[in-house]
Amino acid sequence: MSKFTLAVIIGNRDFFPDFLIREAREDLQKLFHEFDIQPIWLSDDETKLGSVETWNHANQCADLFKQKKCEIDGVLVCLPNFGDEKGVADTLKLSGLDVPILVQAYPDMLDGLNAERRRDAFCGKISVCNNLRQYGAPFSLTREHTVHPLSDSFKDDLRRFISICRTVNGLKKARLGAIGARPNAFNTVRYSEKLFQAAGITINTIDLSEILGTIQKLENEDPRVKEKLDEINAYADAGNVPQASMSAMAKLLVATTDWMEELDLDATAFQCWTSLQQNFGVNACTLMSMMSENFMPSGCEVDISGAVGMYAMQLASGMPSALVDWNNNYGDDSDRCVLFHCGNWAKTYLPNPKIATAPILETVIGKDTTHGALEGRAPEGPLTFCRVSTDDTRGCIRTYFGEGALTNDLLDTFGCRAVARIPQLQSLMRYVCKEGFEHHVAINLSHSAQVLSEVFETYLKWETYYHQQPE
Repeated sequence: MSKFTLAVIIGNRDFFPDFLIREAREDLQKLFHEFDIQPIWLSDDETKLGSVETWNHANQCADLFKQKKCEIDGVLVCLPNFGDEKGVADTLKLSGLDVPILVQAYPDMLDGLNAERRRDAFCGKISVCNNLRQYGAPFSLTREHTVHPLSDSFKDDLRRFISICRTVNGLKKARLGAIGARPNAFNTVRYSEKLFQAAGITINTIDLSEILGTIQKLENEDPRVKEKLDEINAYADAGNVPQASMSAMAKLLVATTDWMEELDLDATAFQCWTSLQQNFGVNACTLMSMMSENFMPSGCEVDISGAVGMYAMQLASGMPSALVDWNNNYGDDSDRCVLFHCGNWAKTYLPNPKIATAPILETVIGKDTTHGALEGRAPEGPLTFCRVSTDDTRGCIRTYFGEGALTNDLLDTFGCRAVARIPQLQSLMRYVCKEGFEHHVAINLSHSAQVLSEVFETYLKWETYYHQQPE
């Protein structure tokens, strides 16, 4: 991930001791060095110790932020004392910044509540947040109302805030590609391009025939085809795959990645059956897995909404995502289920993956045309699940998400598969069905639900349902 840049506002009330501001700048400099954060803030000779209190200070700070607007990932509001709520709110309004905001307030010490040492930031934070709400500026809070910036608690807050910023900023400018038409049988993956565009998410489309037309111009000896063929062989065990199918997959990977690079796309959703098998003779699963593993998430069945969920969790966690089916019950265990797809999960989910065929598709179109599906079992570990969906009739984007775990419970089947344990799973499934969500869900080997909650609800204003575990 690239270097992170924070705009910093140090709030001040003039009748509090100056050395509190000086201490805060020193604390923050240590923190930023540890986290490799580039701060953008007033110098201590531009305003009193670089703090913001008056209208004039707010204008100076806002001008600085406007000059660096393209670099700024988020805003930290630091309150070493009560602070001036108007100075903070005016700075943000004048700057025009549209990035997440974190409000931090210093704690008072019980032996320091005299006039020489007291801070009153506990109270001042409430006033600052009140003004931000009045000004229409969404913001995030630390877990503890007051917290020292060098404490472990605040460092955890900052890590989470960095993830929030990356996810919000990434989604607001996301560019996705829809490759081909959705399978006609799957009304469930329909979505609204206009609702996504209103949220900053741009969808680009290409007909599958254009991809296949590009492939026709590629020769087996083309250096790019050979390069992709080597990448596929290095990626997964291809010992049982005919060479003709391997060459076809390499050409498909060249054509797809060329199109993505041309349009600067972040993620894709693929028409993965049955036109591709019938007209080209392979599955796209392996190349989709490779793209997801390389942080270019790719979803099945032209499920653009599913790919948005994959991308959101990738941004939040820094790990690849996968798109799965809520597929089977796990015996009579009401909190476990089987997650499954034909074979396009990122390699992170498939230790020692093998390139195989797709047994379910084989029953309809034959085995020889389905080489390219991956087979493997996901390891046990943390799990976050997420679904993004457009509700066209209500004109909104809505989501659900939560956490659980992947387990090592016995599972005898094929394809990409996993067993998930999710507390209160039956309640979740009732919600999914009652609210008409899709059968696809994105998963990530992390615990990122708190980040998603803040991103979707606070900053993107999407409708959210957080399936939280019981206390």
